[in-house]
Amino acid sequence: MSKLLLLGDEAIAQAALDAGLSGVYAYPGTPSTEITEYIQHSKQAVEDHVHSEWAGNEKTAMESAIGMSYAGKRALVCMKHVGLNVAADPFMNSAITGANGGLVVLVADDPSMHSSQDEQDSRYYAKFALLPTFEPANQQEAYDMTYEAFDFSEKYHIPVLLRVTTRLAHSRAGVARKAVRAQNPLKIENNPKQFILLPANARIFYRELLDKQEPMEKEAEKSRFNRYFQGKDKSLGIIASGIAYNYVMENFIGSESPYPVLKISQYPLPVRMIAKLVDECEAVLVAEEGYPIIEEQLRGLLNRTGNTKGRLDGTLPRDGELNPNLLAKALGLPDTVGAPVPELVTPRPPALCQGCPHIDTYVALNEVMTQYGPGKVFSDIGCYTLGALPPYSAIYSTVDMGASITMAKGAADAGLSPCVAVIGDSTFTHSGMTSLLDAIYENTPVTVFILDNSTTGMTGGQDSHAFGRLGAICKGLGVEEEHIRVINPLRQHHVENVKIIQKEIEYQGVSVIIPTRECIQTLRKRVKAKKNND
Repeated sequence: MSKLLLLGDEAIAQAALDAGLSGVYAYPGTPSTEITEYIQHSKQAVEDHVHSEWAGNEKTAMESAIGMSYAGKRALVCMKHVGLNVAADPFMNSAITGANGGLVVLVADDPSMHSSQDEQDSRYYAKFALLPTFEPANQQEAYDMTYEAFDFSEKYHIPVLLRVTTRLAHSRAGVARKAVRAQNPLKIENNPKQFILLPANARIFYRELLDKQEPMEKEAEKSRFNRYFQGKDKSLGIIASGIAYNYVMENFIGSESPYPVLKISQYPLPVRMIAKLVDECEAVLVAEEGYPIIEEQLRGLLNRTGNTKGRLDGTLPRDGELNPNLLAKALGLPDTVGAPVPELVTPRPPALCQGCPHIDTYVALNEVMTQYGPGKVFSDIGCYTLGALPPYSAIYSTVDMGASITMAKGAADAGLSPCVAVIGDSTFTHSGMTSLLDAIYENTPVTVFILDNSTTGMTGGQDSHAFGRLGAICKGLGVEEEHIRVINPLRQHHVENVKIIQKEIEYQGVSVIIPTRECIQTLRKRVKAKKNND
């Protein structure tokens, strides 16, 4: 087959298509977004009628993918690591229902928090759910593992977690394709009880899940993705998982590692291979991107402590990404970090785009809130989070998707007044509607700003599920129509907007203000596309 130059994300997308994918379900979240976008723009996907519309959030994406698997088709569901928190309920239960058509759950972790709130490691979710995990070390493995993960899922009738990290997702390499296979035919599960998780059924299926653990461990022992490399110097053995394997081997370019190296990219952990390394070597260095999950199991899995080094003892840093230099220092090799960055190089903080509609909203909101003092505006995850930075300094919280409204409600319940929530149009439909419903049910005195820039701006301009519907959604949930105010966030409307904001903040109930103006970036793209078409 052909060879393509692909991002890690794109390699996963192409592999899924070549493996007979029928649908991808996802909510955009860096560093996973490019997978779905690649499929959306793929001629192959269009010709094969592969479903590729964005979902409302990660939970709905996971549930839709389970539904496609239920019908016998192959489904891919994609999210970033914090998205798995949103999808945790169906993800955990899918381990009990199992899979009919191949079901692959792609989660892109973000060590060093390049665009995230935390560094959580999705391998813990897989271990928690007793699901197998594939963790590629390079773009070719990302392709091969995705292609084979669908077969593995159908062989064991179980979902498979595919875990990548930012560097692999967003770097390119040549990738050789495999043969394209046809999509599965429709086929309903033979056992009519399989997807009915009544306790009597679930207890049976859980025992079946436990019975699959030993054969899946044997699969890991013989997997071509888990490899044991002999080394002459047994004073140290190295266990490296996923992309961390590359960081180790970059210290031995042009030569072989003098130490034994065990590369792990398929889980459950290959216990016999680990035991072999531990028995042969005086000490063990564990290099893994993310949390010390292998290191923790190594200390208890073999019922021996040994001389284990890694993130837990400080040999490698507990937070942030790994890199070849950190591994060099851990191996006692020369420090190659280079000269320090001169002080004249000043970090450039992110900022709202020039012409962004959120700027005019924050200017108006700040003018009103000056009389009430700081600490009363709760925000959410999106471009508008940059309103926390100077010169605006307009918001005081950002915790998780949808938290702005419920945090404002909780603060209002505590007696704080006034309480304002700021949330984006896409985040509102992701997980803000139920939060608003809580406030409506108790008629909590909160003012909710739904910043409508008609797109999911932070992740590249994907379509918003709320486009043209925000007012109707709020009315349908129960907000009084006279307290649903749509404003135009432009300087020429500043005085009028300030009056509206002031009035709604004074209202002792739920009010919603919807500043509506297109994202400046999508506007530029649309104008450019129109010129090109003309």
